[in-house]
Amino acid sequence: MENDSIENHSNGFSPKFGKIAVDMEFITAEQLTEALAEQAEDSLNNRPHRFIGKILSEKGWMTNEQVNIVLLNFLRRLSSIGDYV
Repeated sequence: MENDSIENHSNGFSPKFGKIAVDMEFITAEQLTEALAEQAEDSLNNRPHRFIGKILSEKGWMTNEQVNIVLLNFLRRLSSIGDYV
């Protein structure tokens, strides 16, 4: 059931930052859901956009090093997808 929640946040072939962070066990699915809700709330209230990694870092759920690791992994996956598209 937890993986179903994660899959709902990840569409198509795009490797989503949050899904990668959960897959790497840096955060839980619940933490991702809360961060996504906060990001959406920011948008609805016309606040500046914050990336999920920034929100997770601000909440103390991920370190800056973990954010960087996920970003590197994200870019590698994105790059490999581009090879097949």
